[in-house]
This record gives sequence, C-alpha cells and structure tokens, in this order.
Amino acid sequence: MKFQSVVDQVPDYNAFLTVDELDESSVKLAEEFPDIVTLFEAGTSRAGHSILCMKIGDGPKNALCFACPHPNEPIGAMTLEYFSRALAENDDLREDLGFTWYIIKCIDPDGVRLNEDWFKGPFNVYTYTKNYYRPIGYEQVEWTFPIDYKELHFQEPLPETQALMKIIQETKPDFMYSLHNAGFGGAYWYITHDLPDLYEPLRQSALKQDIPLSLGEPEEPFITKFSPAIFKTMNIADAYDFTEKFTGETPKIKNGTSSSDYASTITKDCVTLLTELPYFFDSRIEDMSDSEMTRKEAILKSVEMSQTHFTTLDQMLTEVRSYITDKNPFVKLVDEVIQYILNGSEAKINWAESNPEFEQPAKIAEVFDNLYGAKFYNGLYLGLTVRTCEFELERLQKLDAKEEEAIRKLKETHEKGERYLKEYCDTLEEELDYSFIPIQKLVRIQVESGLIVAESIGWKQGGEGEDVGHYINMERQD
Repeated sequence: MKFQSVVDQVPDYNAFLTVDELDESSVKLAEEFPDIVTLFEAGTSRAGHSILCMKIGDGPKNALCFACPHPNEPIGAMTLEYFSRALAENDDLREDLGFTWYIIKCIDPDGVRLNEDWFKGPFNVYTYTKNYYRPIGYEQVEWTFPIDYKELHFQEPLPETQALMKIIQETKPDFMYSLHNAGFGGAYWYITHDLPDLYEPLRQSALKQDIPLSLGEPEEPFITKFSPAIFKTMNIADAYDFTEKFTGETPKIKNGTSSSDYASTITKDCVTLLTELPYFFDSRIEDMSDSEMTRKEAILKSVEMSQTHFTTLDQMLTEVRSYITDKNPFVKLVDEVIQYILNGSEAKINWAESNPEFEQPAKIAEVFDNLYGAKFYNGLYLGLTVRTCEFELERLQKLDAKEEEAIRKLKETHEKGERYLKEYCDTLEEELDYSFIPIQKLVRIQVESGLIVAESIGWKQGGEGEDVGHYINMERQD
C-alpha cells in the first residue's frame, strides 16, 4: 500500500489510554504543531467534561474521525492517538490524502471513565467482564441521532451526539470513520457504499496482522452482507422492519438512528467506515468447515441459552430492585436486554424457522458465534449486574445511611453475583481457546483500513480519470 510505512510505524502499546491521558496528549500535540493542529471544544458531555476536537491540515475534502461512540471500545482512541500525530508530523501524508481532518479521540468521556479499570490489564475475560460498562441504547452516542420512521420518532440527541451533528452539518464530510470494536471474534467491516474493489484490501489489512476474519453470523439477522466479513452499515429502520416483519407488531424502539444514517441525510456522498476488531479471538471464528448441527439448531440453541441466562439475571435483580436508584448507570442496559431476550426473541426464532437454508449444516464459525461468542457477550450483562449492586452499596456507604435491610440484601446479591461471575468466567476459560490481541496489531488494522477508504475517496474525487479499483490493485502488486 502507498502508505504502508504509516501502518508499520504504529507503536507497541501495552495499555489503553484514559480520558485524561488522551486529553493531555491532544493538548500537547496542538502545542507542538500550532500551525497544523487546531484544538477546540466540540461540545461538553452530560457530566460537563470538555469534548476536544483537533482540526489537522487544510485539504480540499473533509474527514471526520471519532472514537469511543461506545465507551467500552477504546481501540479507536488509540488509533486516533497515533494517526493524529502521524498527520501532524508528516507533511506528505496530509498532502497526499488531501483532507482536512476533524479528529475526536473520545466522544463519550463519561462512559469511558466507567471502563477505565480494565484499560491497563490484565487482559483476560474476567477482568474485562468485571469492569465492563456500556449504556442503554438511548444513552449511546452512536444510536441517538434523530429519526422519524413509521411509528418511531426520536428527537432527543445527547449533548455528545449534538456535538457530532454540528460538525457533520458544518463540514459535510466526504469520509467519516466511526471507530468501533467488538469484544470477541474476528475482524469485520461496515461501510455505507458498496465498493467491491476495497474489500480484499480491507480483509488483507487484518490477515497481514494474523488476525482472523469474522466469518460466522452477522451481529443482527437483518444486516446486508456485501462480501465475506464486509457488511452494509446498520440503521434503525432496518431493525424496525425486521422486527415488524417477523412479529407482526410495531417495534418498541426507544433510541434513535446511527451516525452514518444521519450523515447520509446531510450529504449522500459521505462514505462511512467502521472497522470492527476483537480484543480476544479463538481460531474457530474463521473455521468454515461443516459442524454436526444445522444452522437452525445452532440459532435456536443460542436463543434458549440466552433466555436461561437472562432469567437468572432477572431473578438476581428482582431481589434488590426496590433499592436501585434512577442514577444507577449499570442496570438500564441489563433491564432492556432482559426484556428483549425474554419477550422479544420471537422474531429471531421465526426468522430461523422460516428459512429453508438453515436446515443445512452450520459452519463451525457459525456454531461458535451462536454458542460461545454469545455466551461471552451474555456474561457482560452479568458483570453489569454485579456493578449495579456495587453502585448502590457505595452510594449508601457515602451517605452513611442506616438502611440496614437494603445494605444486607445488596451485599447478599452482590456476593452471589460475584461467585456466579467467577464461575461463569472460569467456564469460559475452559471452553475457549483464546488469546488477547496486541493493541499494536489492532491499531495497525484500523489505520490501514481508514487509509484504504480515504485514499479511494481522494482518487474518486481527484478528477484523474483513474479507476479506483485499478489503482488499488496495482499498488498491491508491489
């Protein structure tokens, strides 16, 4: 690739940076390169934390990159930590790409702070699960953009979302990089436009780092697959239509739509990319040999497993629900998923039973996604349940409250949850053959993926008369 040296120079990071460390680094970069980097406040978080944005370069096209739209996903923050400095230091890189870059390393600082206890390791299933935080849909930056679709009307974007909306409106970006990552599995990508010539280069960016592709089930059954491990970006209308079709009922969606969907209403030419990468992987995630069960059996078994798990979580929370306050940030998503799994699995069951193709043998990768991948993700809600109890115990202790019954019940449920969490993670350690992926590899993949798409947009709009796919393919023959 033309910019391979930029990818190769990613440092060997051994931990994720905290919000304060990211902010300090941005301030330092602007001080070092005052003629190239402009640092400004894009907005403030719900807790009043300044959301810093860097404007780098002065190219004719605009690019918006933002990390941590989900606060448990800090790989993108490290990608922008590296890439912002590379842009500032490398005049040729800025000029060759031809963009003015708007870079936000952390769009949800409040949520990221609630994940920081696992940022320095040790990087294993238990540490991640025990210290994991993710907000409910209507408090996620990525899923609170305005939307009016059929009976869904959402017009309450968060302050953090409003900061992104303002930049999108003012810059009308040609390229937008919403930096996400998964927790377990392999590499895969979302993109707004069907650009077939980019797909093999994107896949190669992961394979060059010895990271497997995610070739099993997509995140949601309604997602359009462009190519192996390459999907069309999601929007809330697709989720709405799927639920409506397979249940016959009006979906009860409480959040808005995605950043890519919103950007498309401002400028249809904006190409949005998401590069989804795991912290952990197991080789079964890329095994496309046949298993001994059908895909239908794997999906239905996954639904049954999830229903059993979330019934247990519901019972645990029922014991202390009267002591949980509205300010508890950890319980909201758990309650939402409990209701979805226990009452809303009908659509997925009907989908699995209505497709004749699902009577064929499932690939081992599909079985892994349905059984072991799902079990890993289900465990995260167990971690949130334990943190729900911890939050209320800490609150009562700070108040020096005399609520002995509440403290007793919360302690009992917390201890029970801690034991269950440890047993759950111990079982996963036995069932999984996983390893933690070095942060350097993950950043390299996200950097290269972004460069592949940014480079293609530049050539498409540069008036050179070259076919972008031909150009990229020629570069890869070197």
